[in-house]
Amino acid sequence: MSEQKIPYKIYLSENEIPKQWYNLRADMKIKPAPLLNPGTGKPLTAEEMSGIFCEELVQQELDNDTPFVDIPQEIQDFYKMYRPAPLVRAYCLEKALGTPAKIYYKFEGNNTSGSHKLNSAIAQAYYAKKQGLKGVTTETGAGQWGTALSMACAYLGLDCKVYMVKVSYEQKPFRREVMRTYGADVTPSPSTTTEVGKRILAEHPGTTGSLGCAISEAVEVAVTNPGYRYVLGSVLNQVLLHQSIIGLETKTALDKYNITPDVIIGCAGGGSNLGGLIAPFMGEKLRGEKDYRIIAVEPASCPSFTRGKFAYDFCDTGMICPLAKMYTLGSSFIPSANHAGGLRFHGMSSTLSQLYHDGYMEATSVEQTSVFEAAEQFARTEGILPAPESSHAIRVAIDEALKCKETGEEKTILFGLTGTGYFDLVAYQKFNDGEMTDYIPTDEDLKAGFEALPKVPGQD
Repeated sequence: MSEQKIPYKIYLSENEIPKQWYNLRADMKIKPAPLLNPGTGKPLTAEEMSGIFCEELVQQELDNDTPFVDIPQEIQDFYKMYRPAPLVRAYCLEKALGTPAKIYYKFEGNNTSGSHKLNSAIAQAYYAKKQGLKGVTTETGAGQWGTALSMACAYLGLDCKVYMVKVSYEQKPFRREVMRTYGADVTPSPSTTTEVGKRILAEHPGTTGSLGCAISEAVEVAVTNPGYRYVLGSVLNQVLLHQSIIGLETKTALDKYNITPDVIIGCAGGGSNLGGLIAPFMGEKLRGEKDYRIIAVEPASCPSFTRGKFAYDFCDTGMICPLAKMYTLGSSFIPSANHAGGLRFHGMSSTLSQLYHDGYMEATSVEQTSVFEAAEQFARTEGILPAPESSHAIRVAIDEALKCKETGEEKTILFGLTGTGYFDLVAYQKFNDGEMTDYIPTDEDLKAGFEALPKVPGQD
């Protein structure tokens, strides 16, 4: 098909929105290691997990074998408010770069939350409502997940308690106010409202917080208040399942025009966007049907894939959550306050960690000044102000396109544009004023986190 027939934006019809989520684990030869009870060291049972998570979500979390899961009609109806999301050909960026590469991006910012997070937020809130719960608790880093969950809970009439990483709470007051507009109770973390928060503050006076801290607080509130359960915006298998709608839509749109990507790029913090985008493509790779080069991009200031250890670790700083086998910097690791975006989690999805460990994808880390350079170049050419998280993927997509310029290769590059950056203008201001700097943790900085990894039989 000639290039002229490929539109700037490829939209699916409402009827083409996926009716099922895809469970990538069903095609994995080596399954992700199970979550462990930190007290017994044994795999968590469904009964143990149901005290923290909604019952239906527990089943999704534990299901390694069912390839497709039906999306309830109520969730399908909600999706239609903002889906299908467009797949965009970045013609203007290609021209500016002078590259023979063809660049596509899946844009997930066409909703009030400004990101892909709403895909799982509505699902988790739906199952909480179906179970008859009063409300849910959660953490949020950059604020996109908290905003999305606040929207979903408002739609379904659920109470929503959000613990927001303190540095983001202070830097992004308007993101906080969107959550409050949707009825959420938002608390900066670590706080004095929980026992674990008090302990973290005592051990780390003046800390700016981390996702690990906020998770600990949210879990404590969930398990100590009847009628509440904890929900998470990334990392967990259930979240990657819900986010697979991103990749499923993307593949359907590409297939319409017989387009096959050579390189697929996603930003990586806990894994929700990356796992969702690559799901059907990775499935083909696992089944031996096609091959793709898949690149996870993370911040150099929080490099769990590229400098972490593949080991069992706590998912939270307070060490009250289950143990997950993942690439981790240690649950006590707190990113520098200089780090301006999300992607602040000390670990990575167990599913993605296993795939990376088995060699099915690559990972790279990038420094934040180069990320914001790419963000501004993208904004000036493509007309969208990207979220800092998304801009990690933009950085590497541009780098790959420039390599094609050097070699003359006409590769097709696909990346995930997870959302917009209109609540991240403090970071953009620091970049434009020349006040933004790069921070890369030293080996000594990481050593303490590695030394504190829990002792699990068979783990070095």
